[in-house]
Amino acid sequence: MVNETAQRHDPGPGAFLASAGAGPVDWCISEGLVPYAEAVAAMEARSAAIARGAAPECVWLLEHPALYTAGTSARDADLVEPGRFPVHRTGRGGQYTYHGPGQRVAYVMLDLNRRRPDLRAYVAALEAWIIATLAAFNVRGERREDRVGVWVRRPEKGAGVEDKIAAIGIRVRRWVSFHGISLNVEPDLSHFSGIVPCGIQGHGVTSLVDLGHLVSLAEVDMQLRASFAPIFGASLPGPPPGP
Repeated sequence: MVNETAQRHDPGPGAFLASAGAGPVDWCISEGLVPYAEAVAAMEARSAAIARGAAPECVWLLEHPALYTAGTSARDADLVEPGRFPVHRTGRGGQYTYHGPGQRVAYVMLDLNRRRPDLRAYVAALEAWIIATLAAFNVRGERREDRVGVWVRRPEKGAGVEDKIAAIGIRVRRWVSFHGISLNVEPDLSHFSGIVPCGIQGHGVTSLVDLGHLVSLAEVDMQLRASFAPIFGASLPGPPPGP
């Protein structure tokens, strides 16, 4: 697991390419809203199969119904409205976050033994992937050493104001990663008010649509895949691991 204050460095292009002989990553997209508990069960089963060498690595793109998740560092005080949406305790690193329609969740199941067994560099690689995706839509995402995730400066709101556009929370078992990233495309941003997102006070949240970029999930998916390849390698369409 990775906590919210881990120091990270830029892994550079191709830093997490698989070792020679590894096949392409399965690129899977689920239609509709996938229940959170079912997604976690499917991730755990797939990551275990990857560790055994019985299944290829996988990136799974999906949406969840509106819910909050609590990572291993979550503080009870950061759940501002306990009864608003279902709350799922989860084994990923980090604190409270929101998932819901209009947010692209990407669960990333990679064998870091065959790539690079360095958790901090892996988090930086995920950030680099998101930043490259955002750049394709003319959005400048930035990383912060003291805050995991990807941030956008909002000078129109005031000096020094930044909003979070993407969150990262991972878990690793036998050096196979699962959980992953969430990128705000067009979620209901008011839903974030029921928590202190990632335990960070004094900053807001934003989305591509909130920033004035009217893009669809399908368009974001295409760019996520294009930006994935230079850092992590080739992918091929595959069936979702979930129900």
